[in-house]
Amino acid sequence: MPNQLPLIGELHSNPIVKRHPANPLVTAADVPYNPALVFNAGVAKFQGKYVMVFRNDYGDPEAGTLLPSSTTNLGIAYSADGITWEVGPKPVFGLKDDEIIRTYDPRLTVMDGRCYMCFAVDTHHGVRGGIAVTDDMEHFEVLSLSAPDNRNMVLFPERIGGRYVRLERPFTVYSRGGVDRFDIWLSDSPDLRDWGNSDLLLAVEQVPFANDKLGPAAPPVKTPHGWLTLFHAVDRDDSRGKNGWEPTWKKRYTAGIMLLDLEDPRRIVGMHRAPLMAPDAPYEADGGFRNHVIFPGGMILEDDGEVKMYYGAADAYECLATAHVDDLVRLCLEGR
Repeated sequence: MPNQLPLIGELHSNPIVKRHPANPLVTAADVPYNPALVFNAGVAKFQGKYVMVFRNDYGDPEAGTLLPSSTTNLGIAYSADGITWEVGPKPVFGLKDDEIIRTYDPRLTVMDGRCYMCFAVDTHHGVRGGIAVTDDMEHFEVLSLSAPDNRNMVLFPERIGGRYVRLERPFTVYSRGGVDRFDIWLSDSPDLRDWGNSDLLLAVEQVPFANDKLGPAAPPVKTPHGWLTLFHAVDRDDSRGKNGWEPTWKKRYTAGIMLLDLEDPRRIVGMHRAPLMAPDAPYEADGGFRNHVIFPGGMILEDDGEVKMYYGAADAYECLATAHVDDLVRLCLEGR
């Protein structure tokens, strides 16, 4: 169906964001069990080191083909500095049975000394969002799986008003006209198992650089001014042709940033009205599975105010960009 929405046009990253010169930090070549693509990782500081759980997809890069999605799994890597990574010898997580096809797109949140992982689950009857917990990054207990269709879940790193809080993206196809018009919602829970009190947080119509859909990105980080929160924003242009392995790829993924109230995260304190990051770099715009894609999955606030933002690039690599927390907060507050 032709795009009936206004086209977005040219987009660029904000100059406060600096891509790390070592990008891409982790690629398929770094993984000993031979995936074709490594991307969309969750990253956190846990037990004195940086830990990354990343998505592996399998196939033939030269032929531009992927194996069935059931081959997808999650790998793990560790780092002392958040830049140089040592990849584990085997996948670390995956759920499969007669109903579950694959698990993917992990997001990590450390809370009360434990590491929680949100992940997406493809099943034969819809997409589900899951939450698991681990104390050693080897053994995971699955706490909850949502009803279809929901995914892109991220947990806040502490309880708010005594309740756990998560961002999520339901697939509201039927009620939104039968096409992508997906928004960011917020739900809470007393125990990480039962979720409710769901409210719309940010609609795609509120984001000037999106005409297709939105979704959560990295778990929020706490600042004195509010919860600093990345999100992904998607625009579609049906005139786009072959932009990666697929015959056609008409979407572009960018990263936005907003600030949520510390005590009531259902309230947006401010939002930058342009992308924080757009796919400007060669490894984001060319040579990947799906080009022109930036998908943040991890955000770490360092003691010196540096914010490390880990993101998947072109659905093929895992990368790092940085900015100072004060500059990110200022962007959000200027957009009020």
